[in-house]
Amino acid sequence: MTKKIVVVGGGASGMMAAISAAERGASVTLLEPNERLGKKLNITGKGRCNVTNNSNTEELLANVPRNGKFLYSAFSRFDGQDAMAFFEELGVPLKVERGKRVFPVSDRSFDVSGALERRLKKQKVILSRKRAVRLLIEDGAVRGVETEQGTLPADAVILATGGVSYPATGSTGDGHRLAVEAGHTVTPLQGSLVPLQEEEGGVCRDLQGLSLRNVGLTVFEDNKKIETDFGELLFTHFGVSGPLVLSASAHMRYFGKKTYRLEIDLKPALDEGQLDKRLLSDFEKYANSDFCNALNDLLPQKLIPVMVARSGIPKHQKIHDVTREQRQSFGRLLKHFSINIAAPRPVEDAIVTSGGVKVSEIDPHTMESKCVKDLYFSGELIDVDAYTGGFNLQIAWATGRAAGFAAAENKE
Repeated sequence: MTKKIVVVGGGASGMMAAISAAERGASVTLLEPNERLGKKLNITGKGRCNVTNNSNTEELLANVPRNGKFLYSAFSRFDGQDAMAFFEELGVPLKVERGKRVFPVSDRSFDVSGALERRLKKQKVILSRKRAVRLLIEDGAVRGVETEQGTLPADAVILATGGVSYPATGSTGDGHRLAVEAGHTVTPLQGSLVPLQEEEGGVCRDLQGLSLRNVGLTVFEDNKKIETDFGELLFTHFGVSGPLVLSASAHMRYFGKKTYRLEIDLKPALDEGQLDKRLLSDFEKYANSDFCNALNDLLPQKLIPVMVARSGIPKHQKIHDVTREQRQSFGRLLKHFSINIAAPRPVEDAIVTSGGVKVSEIDPHTMESKCVKDLYFSGELIDVDAYTGGFNLQIAWATGRAAGFAAAENKE
């Protein structure tokens, strides 16, 4: 008999789960109230879609700080290279960039979501715009989904509704509610890959709108260095954002229990000795200028007043009067520009939700619930999340694949 499967959620993992179940011969209905599938997928990677990371199982797991071991089985059967092969077979040519990040050659996320939609149609997956209201559970097994417009009977249900970040894309938290109603535990939800809020009285508000490229960033947790990276960041009215900061935020998981500080290296290409030579050269050029007017070759205009204030050097002190100690101290400031972080921004501002359905309540091989028979989970709904670089989408593909295949199998 053909199994009837309902997949709740038409994002990355939901589409993959639906395709995978249909490939195994199931009759699949995909529930997605949004006007289009893959709404969040289409805005990932600044609209370019960082499809996956060209990595094997061990490399993938090294980039999943939260419950990575749970994903071992799913990644073993569908790693980054498998995901690349899958999408190229769907007609999406791919390219590999810095850090093994994988993008469509076209740099268009719509090419990825479009290929998935075509595959869904080819597999005769029924797309329904209804919203799931509750699960129908009888004798410890799921038997269908109640929607706002009636009931859909099912032999298995896959919940793939995503987290609670980017609510405008349809991440409403419905999946967490349905999971709790089915007897599951949902761990506390917070943002990961999220902008960061500076402590009161900081400098970021004065620098808002300033983007810094090619800078170093070090994260300190209780004054202990825990992460260093290189790239681009943006100052905002509340603190800092940009690719470098979003990546850093995934390492900052104990707000309220630990303190966090960022240090920006404004001149990462120069060590302190080389930087001091550069300062000497600039200071010779501007020997008769005030200190505040001698930094235009060194720093963006918006940053100069902040750096002058932090340096402790009087802004109208003539450059020829700046002492060696003052100059070297200023050099250290350029290499260690610090920002004290108060908190992450709200989860709604995050790219990824950290927290979700407790992994100990899910079979890691099949993604089936240990609480309710024939109920499966995939993607961001589960309490796993990763660093930037295509790893979170890889979680979506691998768990969606595992859930789809397992749900479609006829059990004895």
